[in-house]
This record gives sequence, structure tokens and C-alpha cells, in this order.
Amino acid sequence: MTLEEIKALDRQYIMPTYSRFPVAVDHGQGATVWDVEGKEYIDFTSGIGVNSLGYNHPLWTRAVSEQAAKLGHICNLFYSEPYVRAAERLCSRSGICNVFFANSGAESNEGMIKLARKYSFDRYGKGRGTVITLNKSFHGRTITTLAATGQEVFHNYFYPFTEGFRYADANDLDSVEEVAGHDVCAVMVELVQGEGGVLPLDQEFVRKLAQLCQKRDWLLLVDEVQTGIGRTGTLFAFQQYGIQPDAVSFAKGVAGGLPFGGVMAGEKCRDVFTAGTHGTTFGGNPVSAAAACQVLDLLDDDFLQGVREKGSYLREQIEGMDLPCLGETRGLGMMIGVEVRGERTNRELAEKLVENGLLILTAGQGLRLLPPLVITREEMDRGLAIMRETLGALT
Repeated sequence: MTLEEIKALDRQYIMPTYSRFPVAVDHGQGATVWDVEGKEYIDFTSGIGVNSLGYNHPLWTRAVSEQAAKLGHICNLFYSEPYVRAAERLCSRSGICNVFFANSGAESNEGMIKLARKYSFDRYGKGRGTVITLNKSFHGRTITTLAATGQEVFHNYFYPFTEGFRYADANDLDSVEEVAGHDVCAVMVELVQGEGGVLPLDQEFVRKLAQLCQKRDWLLLVDEVQTGIGRTGTLFAFQQYGIQPDAVSFAKGVAGGLPFGGVMAGEKCRDVFTAGTHGTTFGGNPVSAAAACQVLDLLDDDFLQGVREKGSYLREQIEGMDLPCLGETRGLGMMIGVEVRGERTNRELAEKLVENGLLILTAGQGLRLLPPLVITREEMDRGLAIMRETLGALT
């Protein structure tokens, strides 16, 4: 099909919830994709951080194909091997006790909120279910995770939202104390606020917040949907902050392109979910779990060191461009935000870059880079050259 044919069917049959770029991607290899007309693009998006191993990775493809031919799905009332192997890998490398498998980031965060409220109910009874989140946070698009999101722009249309959330300023412990009360059960944070603009939290703030949570018996919930699975240069971002959360959510890159996610629980709440208190039909799907095992096996220490080095290289090269429309970079590993300056919006810059062969994202008021973790130096340099030439021509 041509781009125009695909767009026509999209207009006719798809709800218009996405403001798409005029590109119909057909296939990919590594961190390079081609559209239906054969045009080549360097991908600095990886499906919003999902395609951690890029496109057509041979080991991932083999793992998925072999498992699909063996067992595509089975009811959660029976055991299967792939999900327990994935759980073992996640828990042994994170220091966290056990895991509940879900299908998406929002669903994982819903599960983490339920875990915190049940933990508090089991210990203290009713009336202690409020979760503090941070302004500029983003935790999902379900009714509850929208309510948890600390951005007013998302608090519209879908009333009534789920109750039980209050918002504090990032990196400001006094702000957290100000909104606290006897009804609080947990604090939920992204260690790098993704949709808010790729904003890393300060180390000292996170350390003191963890101490406050321990003192008040609030659960410290870390949303690692975007930061987890090697994206920031360690398996999970919390491993760079010197803390051990009570629960961690994950999704996006864990299965390298298939729907998969979950909640990991620490010692304090490992036994909170009991039979019948939580569930999902597709959680722990064998094909997705097999894909996750392959992703996790590849993300060893040497691989993660490479992620850190690639992220540093990209940031250094972008800051060295000295373009008037771009400012400072920020982030961890290969989760990078770039400040946009001047009269042009980040969307306008992104549209020009896509037009010239570089797929890129926006976040907050800036640009956002989430390349496949396997991207090569040659692919990075080609993408950087497009950025330099395209944005340089605008000034």
C-alpha cells in the first residue's frame, strides 16, 4: 500500500487520537527503518522506548518465533516456563522479591497503586489510601493513572477522575511534607520524568524522600516504565540512586517490541497480593515472556556500559553543534532531552527532522531521544548529521 492509501484507511477506520507524522514505516534493521516508499530513516525513538533491541534482531526474532510455535498463550491458572524465567531474571538482577506480570505501563502503574493501597489497608485499615506524585509526572492514560499524573493538562474531559492523589514539586521535600497527611500510603515517582521533559530527579532529594517514606511507613513506588530495562544505563534507574524501592513498575523495552510489563514488589509488600486480589488475562504471556528473557540476557554489564557511553556521545555531539534553536541536554544513559530555544516549537523542529530522515520525539517543551539500545556509532553519526544540517538550515 502507498502512504496515501494507508492514511485514507486510517482516517476512515481509526479513532483520531494520534497526531501522526506523514510516514508509514514498513520494515527496519538495527536502528534504521524504511517507509512503504523505500525512504530510509534513522530511528531515535525506538517506538517510544519499546524497541530496545531495534528491528529484526536475530536472537529476539528466533526467541519469539520458537515460543510462538510452541505455546502462544495459556491461562494463568496453569504454570508455564517462560514467565517464571523472566521473573527470575528481573528479581535476581534488581534485588526485589517477586513480580506480577501485566501488559502495559499504565496497567503496571495501576497494579502498583493497588499494591500500595492494599498494603496500607492490611496494616492500618480504611482511610489511608492517598498517593503523592510529583508535578510534571506522567503515569499513564487510564482514569486512575491520569489522576496520578501531575500535569493539569491531562485532568480534563474524563470526569470523575479517581480520587486519592496529591501532587508535590520535584526536588522539594518541603513540598512533599506540605501535601502529606494521615491518609497517605505511598509516594510514586519517575526518577527521570519522561513526558514532563526528560527531567532527572536530584540524587539528594530521592535519598531523603526514601528516608521519609521509611519513617512514615509510606511505600516508595518507582515508575520505571520508561527508565527501566537498560534505558538509563543500568537495568533500572533506581540502581543509580542508591535506594531500594518498595515497588517498581516496568514495561516498554522489556520485551523488545511486544506488550509486556509488570510490578515488582520488595520485601515489605511481597505477600500483599493474594489469590484473587489482582489479575489480568494476558499477563505473563509466553511469547512476550520469551522475548523478555532474550532482552534481559543481552543486557549484561558490558552492554549497559555501552548504553552509558552512547548516551554521553550523543549528548556531547548535540551540545557541540552550537545551534541557536537548541540548548542544553539532560537525561541519563540513552534517555535524552534537548532544550528547544527560539520561536520554533519542538513539534516544528521534529517535523523538519522527520521530513529529512530522522525519527525523533518531543517531551515537555523540548526534543526527546530514545534510540534503540543497539544503535551503532555509524547510525548515531548519520542521525546527528541530519540534525545538524536540518536545524542549521533553519537559523
